[in-house]
Parts: sequence; structure tokens; C-alpha cells
Amino acid sequence: MARILLAEDDESLREFLARALRRAGHMVEAASDGSIADEAMQSNVFDLLLADVVMPGLDGIELARRASAKDPALKVLFITGFAAVALRQRDGLPGAPRVLSKPFHLRDLVAEVDAILAV
Repeated sequence: MARILLAEDDESLREFLARALRRAGHMVEAASDGSIADEAMQSNVFDLLLADVVMPGLDGIELARRASAKDPALKVLFITGFAAVALRQRDGLPGAPRVLSKPFHLRDLVAEVDAILAV
């Protein structure tokens, strides 16, 4: 079981993803934007950051940079409808974070999360 920080600004998608990851056996803390997720990173330790790339305020890329600076061992998975943007902007982040493009099936998300955590 992993501790996952989920940062997604779309409320229904955030709840849907959190529920699926919990059913897969993970502990999930869900944040509605990058700033709230950044605050959660200050007082908690997570195994994985699962972040939407495009969010108002603090976007997923900057959130991942800050989170990786605090915890270089943190694994990162981006979810986005803008994969090309994410692929360009993730340069310089430790571990070359993976990108899961929307739309995706929940089994693909869980499989990707499990694969990342297994490394």
C-alpha cells in the first residue's frame, strides 16, 4: 500500500480517481489544486505524486518540482490532456516522470501507478 497525493482540479475526476486508487489498496490524499497539494507535501510524506499538469494557480509541473526538491525519492505521474506540453516541461525533474494522457481507463491508471511504485 502506497501513500499517494492526488492533485486534480476537476472535482468529479478527482473523486473518481481517488476512489479507484483506494479500491486498489492505496492511501490517497486528494487536493483540488497545486497550492493545496503543496501544503500537504509540507506536513506529510508520500510515495507518489499524481498530478494534473494544467491546474489554476500552481500547475502540476511546478508542484512536482517543489515536491521533488523536498523529497527527491518521490515518484511522479502526470495526468493530462496536453501530453506534448507535459513531455517538454518535465525535463529537469528527477526520475523522468511518466505521463498518462486523458482519457484513460481506470485499470490503466492503477497499472501505471503499480508499475511506478514497483521500481
